[in-house]
Amino acid sequence: MVRLHEIAHARAGDKGEITNISLFPYDEDHYEHLATHVTAAVVARHFAGIVRGEVVRYDVESLRGFNFVLHGTRPGGVSAALELDTHGKALSFGLLELEIPDVP
Repeated sequence: MVRLHEIAHARAGDKGEITNISLFPYDEDHYEHLATHVTAAVVARHFAGIVRGEVVRYDVESLRGFNFVLHGTRPGGVSAALELDTHGKALSFGLLELEIPDVP
């Protein structure tokens, strides 16, 4: 198994109740491997308990990357949340801790 941070980097941002995480492999040849193993369902399971809504993945093949839209990460937005603030930056680092099968 390999953690994503070993083969990819991530950037994130958030607005209201939605967090966006962009994921890019360091090596473009790993794009298909990420496409297979880092699905919306896998990301939703990885953030179970934090994400209260749908997770949608958008493939950005021209950039060899992905954008994940996580709905319900901060109910009511940052000013209304009563729990630990889950800003996008924290979640992008959290995604990079995900373990997937080794790259062939």
